[in-house]
Amino acid sequence: MSAQLPALREVSVSSLHKAEPPTLRIKTDEDVELWKHTRGYQDYGLFLRRLAESVVGYELPYNDRETDSGVNATIELLEKLNGWIDEIPPLPTPQRFGNLAFRTWGKRLETECKALLEALLPIALHPAISYVSPYFLTSFGSFTRMDYGTGHETSFALFLLSLTLLRFLTPEPRVERQVVLNLYLRYWKLCWRLQDVYRLEPAGSHGVWGLDDYCFLSYIFGSAQLRDQTEIPVTAVLHPPLPPTNLYFMSITRILEVKSGPFHEHSSQLYSIATGVQYWAKVHSGLLKMYEAEVLGKRVVVQHIPLGGLLEWNIPQAPAAPTSAPLSATSIPPMAATLAPWASPAAYGTSPSSPGAVAAPSRVPPVSFTTGLPHTHHPFGGHGVGLRAGPGGPIVPPRAPLGPAASTAVRSTGHRAGSVPSAMAPPPPPPSTNQDQVPPEGGVQRGSEPGEHTTAS
Repeated sequence: MSAQLPALREVSVSSLHKAEPPTLRIKTDEDVELWKHTRGYQDYGLFLRRLAESVVGYELPYNDRETDSGVNATIELLEKLNGWIDEIPPLPTPQRFGNLAFRTWGKRLETECKALLEALLPIALHPAISYVSPYFLTSFGSFTRMDYGTGHETSFALFLLSLTLLRFLTPEPRVERQVVLNLYLRYWKLCWRLQDVYRLEPAGSHGVWGLDDYCFLSYIFGSAQLRDQTEIPVTAVLHPPLPPTNLYFMSITRILEVKSGPFHEHSSQLYSIATGVQYWAKVHSGLLKMYEAEVLGKRVVVQHIPLGGLLEWNIPQAPAAPTSAPLSATSIPPMAATLAPWASPAAYGTSPSSPGAVAAPSRVPPVSFTTGLPHTHHPFGGHGVGLRAGPGGPIVPPRAPLGPAASTAVRSTGHRAGSVPSAMAPPPPPPSTNQDQVPPEGGVQRGSEPGEHTTAS
């Protein structure tokens, strides 16, 4: 239960007068590594873990007799944004992706954002609006590129984290469960409608090797709902139609509504999970690690997320180097440790002893917010990495894409809205047992340990 996790800290409005408003701080891959050492990053990890734990064993639809006022007010805000779509219909433009009316919708959000948040939050929290609004504005897609992806989804999660740190939302299991099963569900449905009406392009899609073109957290929370039960196997996703009893199944159904072709071709990662992971607990833990590596660990995704203020950008100081006598030839160790580029003082253009020097971060690797342990490779590896079938089972690499038929572009499927195919396409042939066969690009060779990347050269 989330009660067993550490409590999420509280930030008072009075303490924000010394903080800088959120700004775009991640510009290089080194900045991504620095971010993993910050307090804001750890707060976000704890927040996601608490949300996931709160929904274990619960199904949709979920109705709590004691609804939280903060959750209800935020849902009403999303309902208002949904009404704007009716007021701003799509323009008759020939573009396949990105209807220009989405920019009009976004311009209205930018213009009315402050007023919307003032109506949402109590007067005592109004001084914090400038620290919350940057995440809210980036939660629904890019109004310039007219796309939507996991970075925008993460922005909305950070928006809710900010409201929780301010205690507009209470970090207790009952409220956290409503946040996921009521509030987040309403957000996803709003984003799905924005994608459909304004034809938003996937932002930074990994193609057939990505988990989903638009979202990730729905799979994390959905697998948490299914984690401790044994009646529904992981392979159930291969047999539609799926009941809308959890966010994982709803996300799979959404894919089947907007994509055509065999499931194992356009969603190879999800197919590999369904056929290669035996237990929902493994699916859930693996998706948490995959989210940290493939979303939060990618500069192209997180460089658009403003940081600072409520999400503190506090880079830890490296400990002072101990002074010692010069090393003799006999005291030199057989192999010296190699510092990462971002851990070297030279990477900051100055030495630690020089005036005004910026201290390098600690050489201790950041702690994974998903496990509480030092960072390791996520068990699903990179794009197209095969998955272990179970304890002691073989690693089965996924099928390689088959050319244009494997495109992830949203296109008409010939199915009526709200319907899904009655059965999946036949599964791909089993991988060859020839030990000399080269695995597909980004795949894992047989015999590799879980989480190791063995890429074909």
